[in-house]
Amino acid sequence: MKPAKMPLEELMSSGHLACQGCGATQAMRFALKVLGPKTVLAIPACCWSVIDGSFPNSCIDLPIYHTAFETAAVVASGLKAGLEMRGDTESTVMAWAGDGGTFDIGLQALSGAAERNEDIIYVCYDNEAYMNTGIQRSSSTPVGAWTTTTPVTNFKKRPKKNMVEIMAAHSIPYIATASTAYPEDFMRKMQIAKETRGTKYIQILAPCPTGWKAPPELSVSLARRAVTSKIYPILEITRNGQKLKVWKDFKPTPVRDYLLAQGRFRHLKDAEIKTIEREVEDNWQRLLAKEKMLESIPGFGE
Repeated sequence: MKPAKMPLEELMSSGHLACQGCGATQAMRFALKVLGPKTVLAIPACCWSVIDGSFPNSCIDLPIYHTAFETAAVVASGLKAGLEMRGDTESTVMAWAGDGGTFDIGLQALSGAAERNEDIIYVCYDNEAYMNTGIQRSSSTPVGAWTTTTPVTNFKKRPKKNMVEIMAAHSIPYIATASTAYPEDFMRKMQIAKETRGTKYIQILAPCPTGWKAPPELSVSLARRAVTSKIYPILEITRNGQKLKVWKDFKPTPVRDYLLAQGRFRHLKDAEIKTIEREVEDNWQRLLAKEKMLESIPGFGE
């Protein structure tokens, strides 16, 4: 990964209402350092609608439009259109939503905005469940995980929805995944998104110690191990889906260690962990094969 220069300016202050170790707060701080003061946020119902603070207080020194759960992308689209009608072509509009408001409830609005190629940045801070309302499963919740709606006696059996593939099917100009453990990589991708015209989708893994049943001091470590265990690949898709780049320059770590560091997976038996390990490796190999295939097509992605 190429490091990005860490801007000194802080647009997020102390006094937020997040839990200790919250990955979503780390992600927001890094994003705003890149986007700067000429930024408008659309935040739907999610952890961040609480983290920001109760009106009239806010931990962010920017305009924020708090909106309904399902409407982050369409509200961001409207804000961008309104700014342009006023002659403001410089301000960035960012929709900032959790996985529940992206993978599930907000998918229709996001798909519509992407199909129209609205000039917005859409960031999904992915903590893999509906954390703000009590840790219920979302379609981002990984297979094997405990949530309050998938208890240990009936843990989640279905795999995590592949939102990256869904967004790639819309042929938008920029898609990326990131992790709070690699802030320089995330900020570099935010800079690319800021400079790119059209719909940009960035999905950043943001651990939730409360929902993952892990100590808050392990937040960054878990975000790193999710990547090095190949569970959460770091990638970029550019040129309207024609170019795929997967980050592979890391020392692999065991899937088992990542899972058992979190209480939400401690009910899993050895056979179930081995099944997950095989699925992770299969998914990783399919991803690398797709990267290689796209590289091999003459003229494709140039």
